[in-house]
Amino acid sequence: MTALTFDRRRFIALGAAPLMAACPMPAFALTGAQAETLVDRAVAEINGVIASGAALPSMINSFKGIFDRYADTAYLAAYALGNDGRSASSAQKQAFADAFGFYLANKYGRRFNEFVGGQIEVQGSQPVNSYIEVQTRALLPNQSPLQVDFHVTDRPGRPVFFNLIVEGINMLLSERAEIGAMLDARGGNLDALIRDLT
Repeated sequence: MTALTFDRRRFIALGAAPLMAACPMPAFALTGAQAETLVDRAVAEINGVIASGAALPSMINSFKGIFDRYADTAYLAAYALGNDGRSASSAQKQAFADAFGFYLANKYGRRFNEFVGGQIEVQGSQPVNSYIEVQTRALLPNQSPLQVDFHVTDRPGRPVFFNLIVEGINMLLSERAEIGAMLDARGGNLDALIRDLT
């Protein structure tokens, strides 16, 4: 059991944002125990940042490091960009991936900083297609538990999570929609979006 502060309304509001399921990913030798260990460590680090009392910019930098260590940020960025990535140059794709990492850290860092008084409990895991789903329960003060499932793969050669499902809300799909809307608002100008994400 790992502690982490939470607020149901704010966490679900993240679901109008990221992290991730619909693409099949190649299977490797990842076990349920390894996936659960990854989730335990990620949650513990998030909790440590929240409890540190650091200034928000410092916390956001710390969250960026957590995403880099525990999430497949390259995959997340490519998925969020979707079909718009087909016409992007290699340099633009790399610049977007870097900017998207900061965008995630800023967005989720600010949200996680607002969570109070809860904890996440890993309940178990199961293989789903070519990844491992780690089921967790967020225990919130004076509220019913919140189901949060992490989708974990070792596609990049190490265990990472590539999606969260929060009470049925697929955060990867939601983030693709949000990034698409942001790109549309800039007339399809990817360079403008990259500048605005950093």
